[in-house]
Amino acid sequence: MAKMCKTCGTVCDDNFNNCPNCGSVLGISQNQQVNQQVNQQVNPQMNQYYQQGYYGQPMYGPQPVDPTAKSKLAAGLLGIFLGSLGIHNFYLGYTGKAVAQLLITILTCGIGGIVTSIWGLIEGIFILTGRINVDAQGKPLTD
Repeated sequence: MAKMCKTCGTVCDDNFNNCPNCGSVLGISQNQQVNQQVNQQVNPQMNQYYQQGYYGQPMYGPQPVDPTAKSKLAAGLLGIFLGSLGIHNFYLGYTGKAVAQLLITILTCGIGGIVTSIWGLIEGIFILTGRINVDAQGKPLTD
C-alpha cells in the first residue's frame, strides 16, 4: 500500500520516508496503521510487555547472544575425551589447572595420565550436568 504526501498529494512508495516531490516527511502507510491498531487491540497488555521488555530486553523474539560465550557441550566432551591433557580447561580459560593436567600427564610419561583422565572425566560430567556452569571469566556457558 502506498503512502500519500499530505503536503503535495503525491502518492509515494512505502519504502520512502520523505516525499520525492516536495521532500516533506511522510507518515506511516494505511497498512502499517491497521497493523498497529490490530496489535494494540488484540492484546494490549502483551503489547505493553513486549515494548517495555523484561529487564530491558524484549520478552519475545530472538534474544541477544554473547558471541564470546563458551559451549557447555564442547567443554564437557573435551573434558571426557581429552581431559588428561586439560584441553577443556584451556578452552574455558582455566590455564593454571590445564597446565597442571598437561604437565602431570607428560612428565610422568603417561602414567599420571590415568589420574588426570579420571579428573577430566569427572570435570566433563560436572560441566554437562551444570555443576560447572561458568568459564574462567565468570560468563555462563551456553547450551
